[in-house]
This record gives sequence, C-alpha cells and structure tokens, in this order.
Amino acid sequence: RLNVISRLDKVSFVMGIDRLANELLPAIVDLAEDRNWRVRLAIIDHIPLLAKQLGKDLFHDDMNLGDLCLNWLGDCVFSIREAAIKNLRALTEVFGVDWSLENIIPKVVSLFNQSANYLYRMTSLHAVGVLAEVIGSDVLEEHLLPLITDQACADPVPNIRFVAAK
Repeated sequence: RLNVISRLDKVSFVMGIDRLANELLPAIVDLAEDRNWRVRLAIIDHIPLLAKQLGKDLFHDDMNLGDLCLNWLGDCVFSIREAAIKNLRALTEVFGVDWSLENIIPKVVSLFNQSANYLYRMTSLHAVGVLAEVIGSDVLEEHLLPLITDQACADPVPNIRFVAAK
C-alpha cells in the first residue's frame, strides 16, 4: 500500500484521480493510524504528493485528510509530530495561505489552548514558527503573534516560554 502511495503520480495517470481517491483513501486512513510509527511517518511524507494530485476537496469531505494531518500534531512520538509540522507547511504551500488560515491555523491555536501536556503546546509553537515562514506578516500578526505574546510568554512551563522567546 505504501508502495502504491509513493508512486501516486504514475498510478493516477493509469487509474484516474477519482477512482484512485475512492480506492486509496481508506488505505491511507488505515495506514495513518498504524501502531508502527514508521508507517505513520511514511504516510506523512506522502501527504504533500497526495495534496498536489488529489486537490483540496479530499482535505474537506468525509475522508477529511486535513483533520488526519492535524491529529498527528498530538501523536505520542516526537518524529511524527515533527513531520506533521513540516507537512502543514507543505500543505500551506500547495493550497495557499487562505486555506491554511481557514483549516490549519485555528486548530494549531486550539491545540495550544486546550493541551494540558506541555509537549503538545510546544509542538503548537513549533508549528507557528514553521508556518510563519510561508504565511504573510498580516496573518502572522493577527492570528499567531497573540498566541505567542499573550499566552506562551506567560505559560507556567519554562520551556514553553523559552520556545516562545525564540
């Protein structure tokens, strides 16, 4: 299944995008929740290719790949969380800042606000840092800077304050 996903550009030429999406998405969702973190990591690495090939629609409908990508930010394995952050940047580059503003940024902010575990708050801050490189300064100032200046700098965990200062 991973082999087919890694050769998606060639497979989509033969099968067609619609048929491929219907038959491949259940396998992607299944692999994305695999117990083995290396399998999850391999799926994360292929999400930008899926985004380019399959388009925005599959990141909104019943098989919401967007939610799947955001759920990886709360994974118990650091490598998965780190890859998920890079993945969010790639999705922002593929779909644009407006899509990110609607689908990614509110959930990253929510992850910070709702996480009792400091590791997930730190992941959220790292995501802000990576997204800041691809979104405009107006979006950064309006939506993400208040998270850093108002909340992260006042966090009770010193490591969170340290990451916010970076």
